Amino acid sequence: MNDSALMIWSVLFGAVGLGFFTYGSRQKAIVPWLVGTVLMIDPWFITNAYLLVAVDVVLIGLAWWIRL
Repeated sequence: MNDSALMIWSVLFGAVGLGFFTYGSRQKAIVPWLVGTVLMIDPWFITNAYLLVAVDVVLIGLAWWIRL
């Protein structure tokens, strides 16, 4: 994958992370808040698009599975 795919995935998961962060802040729920924070920050450190998608899908699944 090239850099444009990485940028598109980063923006997509950043927007999802913002949603989780906002939900976690308003509901005082720590798991969605942490997952949202990580989803917004991890594109800065992960430079492979496949790895970014895999990590972020696991994080979203973790937040969905725990549901605190």
